[in-house]
Amino acid sequence: MSFSRTSGILLHPTSLPSQFGIGDLGESAYKFVDFLEASGQKLWQILPLGPTGYEHSPYTMNFSAFAGNPLMISLEKLAKKGLLEADELTPLSSDDNPQRVNFDSVISHKTKILQLANQRWQQSLKEENKSAFEVFCQEQSSWLDDYVLFMTLLEVNNYKPWNSWEHGLARREPNALKLLAKNHQETIYYHKFLQFVFFQQWSGLREYANSKNIKIVGDISIYVCHNSADVWANPKLFQLNEQSLEPAYIAGVPPDYFSATGQLWGNPVYNWEKLKETNFAWWIERFRATLQYVDIVRIDHFRGFEAYWRVPAGEETAINGEWVLAPGFEFFDTLGDILGQLPVMAEDLGIITPEVEELRDRFNFPGMRILQFAFGGDANNPYLPHNYIHNSVVYPGTHDNETTLGWWQDSASPEVKSHVAKYLGYDSPEEIESINWEFTRLALASVADLAILPLQDLLDLDNQGRMNDPSVSAGNWRWRYSSSELLTPELSQKLLAMTQLYRR
Repeated sequence: MSFSRTSGILLHPTSLPSQFGIGDLGESAYKFVDFLEASGQKLWQILPLGPTGYEHSPYTMNFSAFAGNPLMISLEKLAKKGLLEADELTPLSSDDNPQRVNFDSVISHKTKILQLANQRWQQSLKEENKSAFEVFCQEQSSWLDDYVLFMTLLEVNNYKPWNSWEHGLARREPNALKLLAKNHQETIYYHKFLQFVFFQQWSGLREYANSKNIKIVGDISIYVCHNSADVWANPKLFQLNEQSLEPAYIAGVPPDYFSATGQLWGNPVYNWEKLKETNFAWWIERFRATLQYVDIVRIDHFRGFEAYWRVPAGEETAINGEWVLAPGFEFFDTLGDILGQLPVMAEDLGIITPEVEELRDRFNFPGMRILQFAFGGDANNPYLPHNYIHNSVVYPGTHDNETTLGWWQDSASPEVKSHVAKYLGYDSPEEIESINWEFTRLALASVADLAILPLQDLLDLDNQGRMNDPSVSAGNWRWRYSSSELLTPELSQKLLAMTQLYRR
């Protein structure tokens, strides 16, 4: 579907400021929504919300494609509900950089407090009406029941991969699962409590944003983690080794702009033939669940629905892979028949063929344009604003890119800088005082219906504010801004004036 002309900001909730070492769904999130409103923005784009594992990638290391990340739960909101005392809201004190999430410290610190809140919650349920909790558990049972069993088994097995668990549990034998549920009722209940609270808080935040005429742009990562509730509960939907239940093939992309050896993500690829036999039921439920909590869905690695790059397990790079066709037309036809016209954006970066473009355009999904990619080559570069079409989404850069200032300082070649200067009407690159605001203006002024601006660019941050570097596997996804006071009235007015100037 097409969208009206508008703009917004890209910021994952973990990047919000808080006293507990990681952004959450509390006061700072509401202040960010107020900043969006004051700045004339109508979109808040986030990354996937799921609970993360190794290296905390919200794209490749989620324990579930349906669940929410408990680390984003606001402890202050739990205190307002009487589940925590004020003196129990101990800040996370450390000597670490306040603009970096230390996940190990955060997990240790917040888990203890969340467990305490859960104990109080269970006690209160004996006396108070528990209908909202029961309704949530019933409505979300299609994924919640498997997820809480999986998380319980992870803890029991010291977070070892599910295919290394005891045979009966790894292969989901009914008697083994019944015994587990009987012996670990408290842990299972705890994980249900976390999901109930997370989505209760998230729904409240989304409703607040919607009341300010701001829509949430969510994100569906095409792949899921092998060590996840999704693969454990649905192994036949993935290309696994029948004996070891390890992935037979690994997802990724061939060599591209980001990496000379390609990207090897570690995720299993889908068994699309089996998915077709089920009328794509798992994917339908995934979209249905996502649309309960966001207004617009960005599909990450959209090209994987036309053809996907699979690499034999055991390869050290993504070079020795192959393209395999996927049933994208049939899938999106089925999705539309069941769920209706979908508010979808397509992440169509990387190696894009005419077939991928045909799939995107057949369903009228807007594709992405990245300004940092625009200034290599000639005037035909599709990322240059004069080549845009209305039904597209422009970004100065995404969460996978450097910040615009960091790109300018660290990566842009003299030739690229000269091209940028000429395009912007300067005689030389040295005349450009603020490249991040120049790119913000280019994005807002373009004919693209949607413009999304990374908050780091608005805060004038260099690459210390970078969220993810796809060429390295460690240390990503940790950036956060230190204080809501950085979102000043002056910054709001500056962005508002530019937004209004270009009718966003």
